[in-house]
Amino acid sequence: MGVNRFVLNGISYHGHGAIEEIPGIVKSKGLTKAFVASDPDLVKFGVTAKVTDLLKKNGIDFYLYSDIKPNPTIENVKNGVEAYKSSGADFMITIGGGSSMDTGKGIGIIVNNPEFADVRSLEGVAPTKKRTVFTIAVPTTGGTGAESTINYVITDVEKRRKFVCVDPNDIPDVAVVDPDMMSSMPKGLTASTGMDALTHAIEGYTTGAAWELSDCLNLESIKLIAKNLRKAVDNDPDGREGMALAQYVTAMAYSNVGLGIAHSMAHTLGAVYDTPHGVACAMMLPIVMEFNAEATGDKFKHIAEAFDINTEGMDQATYRKAAIDAVRQLSVDVGIPTKLDKLKEEDLDFLCESAAADACAPGNPRPADLAQFREMFKKLM
Repeated sequence: MGVNRFVLNGISYHGHGAIEEIPGIVKSKGLTKAFVASDPDLVKFGVTAKVTDLLKKNGIDFYLYSDIKPNPTIENVKNGVEAYKSSGADFMITIGGGSSMDTGKGIGIIVNNPEFADVRSLEGVAPTKKRTVFTIAVPTTGGTGAESTINYVITDVEKRRKFVCVDPNDIPDVAVVDPDMMSSMPKGLTASTGMDALTHAIEGYTTGAAWELSDCLNLESIKLIAKNLRKAVDNDPDGREGMALAQYVTAMAYSNVGLGIAHSMAHTLGAVYDTPHGVACAMMLPIVMEFNAEATGDKFKHIAEAFDINTEGMDQATYRKAAIDAVRQLSVDVGIPTKLDKLKEEDLDFLCESAAADACAPGNPRPADLAQFREMFKKLM
């Protein structure tokens, strides 16, 4: 089997009211001032305040940084590094979805590894020497799982591309997964981040480096999402709790084994059209599943069963179609579009080249050439 490495959070807290643990964690570590990285919408709608009010109540000083975009940029990271240095903070709390957490990871890594001040130098597997600054990650979306991964994605606006950074030194020390922090997520965001989690789980389950430990986590996550995403979109508390767990469980796994071309293609759509990441993933997932089906053995049978489909007596072609149909139906049920109006014929060459060069592409179970990428992108037109 070879050697498989698995990197996980040191500690995570789960369940309604989990954020109440934060002041105790801070005090037990002897930390004094938090650098709170959170995006402007969460600040505006009072979500960030759920945590900063707890800090105030417990006499813990903090500096709020919210120069964060939905597809975070090199600029957001650079500005954050300067802000962190001048803030006098000695640890970080990231509050938000993948955007806040990815920005925070970039900031924390550069603060402790200043030789990587050029953000682009972190692309791929960066040989950083030191761990990021002590970080408590608080997700507010049920999708990216960035609180338990060793990856982050930054947008290079100049070059119209996203780059993936993979570094065990960037995983947050503590994850606080509190479904109450997700309760004000609007329907559209609940749907798109939930479909991002499903893309993680399915791509992580079928990726080249998948093995038993990652498989059991990813399969469980697919089951949880199949059962809970529709309920979460309707703001049902049990649905929210199920999705909070699902996104964390798959992130533990996919972070360690990698993904596939649904992510490669979603990254380039995000970089070129600013398409929200979860929406891009949801649109690509069934298309990529169709392309990959022949290289997945009996895994689509288990995916279909995770969606509560009885596969008894089905042949391979039938259970594969059942799995793809179930994913497509879930996406439609939660309101994800199937077409991308912004997609232009003249961008296809650039999109295909970017997707082929993306760090997630090599993990795909079936290699794709530029012509095959083009065929798949065209299905969005």
